[in-house]
Amino acid sequence: MPQHSKVPITATQRLKQDYMRLKKDPIPFITAEPLPSNILEWHYLVTGPADTPYTGGFYHGKLVFPREFPFRPPAIYMITPSGRFKCNTRLCLSISDFHPDTWNPAWSVGTILTGLLSFMVEDTPTLGSVESSDFTKRNLAVCSRSFNIQNKTFCELFPAVCNEIRASIEEKNNSINSEASSQNLSDLSTEDMIRNNQANANRGFANLFIIVGVAAFGFLVNTILKTLN
Repeated sequence: MPQHSKVPITATQRLKQDYMRLKKDPIPFITAEPLPSNILEWHYLVTGPADTPYTGGFYHGKLVFPREFPFRPPAIYMITPSGRFKCNTRLCLSISDFHPDTWNPAWSVGTILTGLLSFMVEDTPTLGSVESSDFTKRNLAVCSRSFNIQNKTFCELFPAVCNEIRASIEEKNNSINSEASSQNLSDLSTEDMIRNNQANANRGFANLFIIVGVAAFGFLVNTILKTLN
């Protein structure tokens, strides 16, 4: 993993250790990757846990570590609209740079992300959080997929999830198009039935007219013959 040339060896070593630990023992619902060009900036992805308003959503954010890490805490941001946090705003948490007095150098990146997820599913207010209904959060969970794939960094760091989102969106669009085509065919069939019925009715009237005409002609001929006789 490329390292930033000006990063102190303590921060570099610690973040590399945390990265290897996360790869060995992943945290449920959370994935994190540092920028290839700067190990001090990590991007995380929270998959909405079941039985929460965030189910089905993908929430992208970032951790910006100071050069003095692990002796100073990182800044924490949420990028994806979630209904819980303001976007691209430093979050005031006990594990963030808002509270360096409560920071513990023994805490790892995994500890930070676990704490973030725990706070996310709660309703405790803080600076950087917002009050939204569960209905709003669920709608944002659905929209989070389309929102994230517009983010270049998200797609570069989480390509598998990005491809999964695109495939699900394409499948949904195909389903909508298929339903629309079926509806159009149904409407077309109804119109064809109406046209066929009208055509049949017209043919029936035409045949009746011919029969009546032939009968009238026969009657006229018979009358003329009687008159001649």
